[in-house]
Amino acid sequence: MYSFASDYLEGAHPDVLKALTETNNRQSLGYGEDEYCAKATQMLKNIVENDNIDVHYLVGGTQTNMLVIAAALRSYQAVITVDSGHINVHETGAVEYTGHKILTRPHVKGKINSSMIADIMSEHRDEHAVQPKMVYISQTTEYGTYYTLKELKDIYTYCKDHDLYLFVDGARLGSALVKDDAPALKDLARYSDVFYIGGTKMGALFGECLVIVNNDLKKDFRYHMKQKGAMLAKGRMLGVQFLTLFSNRLYFRIGEHENKCADILRVGFKECGYNMYVETDTNQLFPILDKKTWAYVSKEYAATFMFNVDEEHICVRFVTSWATSEQTCHDFVRYLHQMS
Repeated sequence: MYSFASDYLEGAHPDVLKALTETNNRQSLGYGEDEYCAKATQMLKNIVENDNIDVHYLVGGTQTNMLVIAAALRSYQAVITVDSGHINVHETGAVEYTGHKILTRPHVKGKINSSMIADIMSEHRDEHAVQPKMVYISQTTEYGTYYTLKELKDIYTYCKDHDLYLFVDGARLGSALVKDDAPALKDLARYSDVFYIGGTKMGALFGECLVIVNNDLKKDFRYHMKQKGAMLAKGRMLGVQFLTLFSNRLYFRIGEHENKCADILRVGFKECGYNMYVETDTNQLFPILDKKTWAYVSKEYAATFMFNVDEEHICVRFVTSWATSEQTCHDFVRYLHQMS
């Protein structure tokens, strides 16, 4: 059985594994102060055209989200996101555990916009309610859509006008970076206060690359990392991986590949008459299947059940990765056609 359940089911891209093996016996300093982290950081600074960013290498997405929000907010402050936001749905209350309320509105194709943020702000005007201080978005979103550069600018402008931080979760960032109308890395460094470049779901064995742009969020961040168990002793393991991902456009090539594979599935579903819950053109698809089709598909392929659409139909998530082959996707489409 082949699984389309997520994009972190395999180990790591062969180039990443090769780099880890080649550097395995070399000694280096610990806790992210090694030469590989330094080289990866300088390479990233060149890419985003900003030498003033702070870069930290962390192990996972939930850890990164929790750490950034807890470090940025005071005890009475809250973070804004959509109801489908990863911090609201998939992180076991990690943000709330640090004492910060999450304020939400129903998503619009996975996304939030400035009017939704303004609506939340209008309900929190004084000290009798929590003070909104940060907006959290994901690129790509939990429903496979992505923010265009214009949409990012609009949200960032609202945040600046209302004294809010903008935090961009980039767990699947590579799938969006290769889109013509999406923000480039240098745009994220210009139109957000803090963002991260996902590794775990983008070909790394594990790890996320956090980029702090706003000077107000930089002070003592390594203290927060250490106190909350986020400072990896063998930090070079992260540096080596991101140095590799930033080299020879590997990160972008992975994004292009997984999107191409998803396109094969997307065309196949539509050829067989299945609609999408949300139209996407990234590596996540959300077809609406009748239960008979789902039972048939599940004999040979795994995917993620999302929710019941009605008594006879469900929404299912299919995700492609760096390791998904085009042949596997064509095989799935042929299998689906047999059912149709």
